[in-house]
Amino acid sequence: MLQSHPLYAYLPATDMARARRFYETTLGFTPGEELGGGITYRFGKDTACFLYPTPNAGTSKASQAFWQVEDVEREVAELKARGVTFEHYDMPEATIGGDIVTAGGAKAAWFKDSEGNILAIVQPL
Repeated sequence: MLQSHPLYAYLPATDMARARRFYETTLGFTPGEELGGGITYRFGKDTACFLYPTPNAGTSKASQAFWQVEDVEREVAELKARGVTFEHYDMPEATIGGDIVTAGGAKAAWFKDSEGNILAIVQPL
């Protein structure tokens, strides 16, 4: 699933316990090193993210991070089975098929974590 794909991000969390439940239970991530109240999660190709406490979580209206995947349809189906809800955005130049958008040489789908951060799954075409 997602942990075998590259990710590069700092992920802010207002409520670390809630955020850890989302990442570790809903997404199934394995926690790594704890540092300064935050936690590291490792992914494919030696990439990682750092989930850290801050009152500013969920304030960005742009994607915080993305996973580059080989099969976006499969990943969306697996995440939906885990209870993840996908976001839909008005993108006039894109082709939209359910939760997946095709535009700019890629297929993509977006969802929010428990803290309101926008995350994406992207499959280059």
